[in-house]
Amino acid sequence: MTIWDYPVGIGTSTRNLLGYDVEATDGGIGKIEEVSNVVGQAHLVVDTGLWTFGKKRMIPAGVVREVDDQNEKVRVGLSKDQIKAAPDFDAQRRNDRDPYDTYYQSFETSEAS
Repeated sequence: MTIWDYPVGIGTSTRNLLGYDVEATDGGIGKIEEVSNVVGQAHLVVDTGLWTFGKKRMIPAGVVREVDDQNEKVRVGLSKDQIKAAPDFDAQRRNDRDPYDTYYQSFETSEAS
């Protein structure tokens, strides 16, 4: 499993998570605007709204800790500061994973197990 795959037991491949709220370890960060469930490339694109001045972040599926369908929330194993420090999402360069791989590689062993 890589940082770009959902942890075992999350079971999101058939769920529609669009519009779900995303909660970091220290509070809410925004709403899911895009979802990819492609094996080895799974991720969420989160619109962080005013919290980071309208920026979007690509968050790898490997940091998802829980999906709460009843409350439409996804909890991730990153703090707000860690997400804020991630590279901005650029839709024109969505397939260029280098900046994201470089940033998230430190979380692969500590967060995605």
